[in-house]
Amino acid sequence: MKITDLKATTVTVPLEAPLRHSNGTHWGRFVRTIVEVVTDEGLIGYGEMGGGGESAQMAIAGLKPYLIGHDPTQLEALRFKICNPTASLYNNRTQLMASIEFACLDIIGKQTRLPVYKLLGGKLRDSVPFASYLFFRYPDEASGAGEVRTIEQLVEHTRSLKQQHGFTTHKLKGGVFPPAYELECYQALGAAFPEDRLRFDPNAAYSVEQSIQFAKAIEQFNNDYLEDPTWGMNGMRRVREKVSLPLATNTVVVNFEQLAHNILQPAVDVILLDTTFWGGVRACHKAAAVCETFQYSVAVHSSGELGIQLASMIHLGAAVPNMPFAIDAHYHQLKDDIIAGGKFKYEGGSIAVPEKPGLGVEIDRDKLNYYAEEYVRLGGYAYDRDPKRPEWYPIIPNDRWADPSKG
Repeated sequence: MKITDLKATTVTVPLEAPLRHSNGTHWGRFVRTIVEVVTDEGLIGYGEMGGGGESAQMAIAGLKPYLIGHDPTQLEALRFKICNPTASLYNNRTQLMASIEFACLDIIGKQTRLPVYKLLGGKLRDSVPFASYLFFRYPDEASGAGEVRTIEQLVEHTRSLKQQHGFTTHKLKGGVFPPAYELECYQALGAAFPEDRLRFDPNAAYSVEQSIQFAKAIEQFNNDYLEDPTWGMNGMRRVREKVSLPLATNTVVVNFEQLAHNILQPAVDVILLDTTFWGGVRACHKAAAVCETFQYSVAVHSSGELGIQLASMIHLGAAVPNMPFAIDAHYHQLKDDIIAGGKFKYEGGSIAVPEKPGLGVEIDRDKLNYYAEEYVRLGGYAYDRDPKRPEWYPIIPNDRWADPSKG
């Protein structure tokens, strides 16, 4: 079997409302690039990567000299073709590699009639638990609905998600408002949902001192971990020395060299594996095995996925033993998806592991074309900019907080 073609289509899919984070805002939609790998046996594998727009499409097209004629079952050879570590010093292709690997695993699964989790060694759970991913949100421009800014709005939004999807773990994305205000918000969640698990992620916007103060103020709650409170391996290590909460990261340990460094000189306790950041499902599975060897727990990070990448996350979550935590997903914030049959459904806060061959999803061509046209109409957006504060940009640690009393 050989790869005969490679296609990339950038789409933009609407969110319920613009999502605010420490560096800016998701402007009411996600921009994703859908990748299709075509073989001489008529099989098509699907992949996905974040953002990029025209540049992502051009980058995928630029891989054709590496991929045309390549056997999609030869994944280790594929890794070195695209991501040779010395060549990658000049052309970092990690996320490109991830999208191609998703597609190749999809092809292998379709050829062998096996779901991806069986290619990873089999599943340990039939469904994968998810956390409610809570964001401060601007209101939707069209409807005016969906704002999450006040403590009351946050608690009500969480209660609604719990009722709708069954979440029993709640993650609050912070780094937007002053730390004292975000602490009040987190404490309100703890009081409103005393039986549920909680976690907090200010996207490394806090100083070491603010991080320590925040961690000590939330010790009484059912915390999973404190995620990336401050920036850098040494900053995280300094916080870890002073607090009792486990620390988690998806910023300072995102490759095997950093993982080795963290094992030798621990700075974080929980590694959040991202199927794009690490370069694919197999890389994450390998990293989880290393973590298991050294008694580190893992969870799965979300980078703003549609259904193709979500499927990769579910297969990974099903196959990894050392994952005692619900995984993250922006997915419930989306209004729609480009996969056939509509969005994945949550039941009791979990999503059932797909049993169809490969990733277990197919593309809805009408929706793919529609949201590709929407991308052409609307264009991209700058992830690290806030459309309502056009002159604003953050520093690290940040002191340029939004005012929670204003819209």
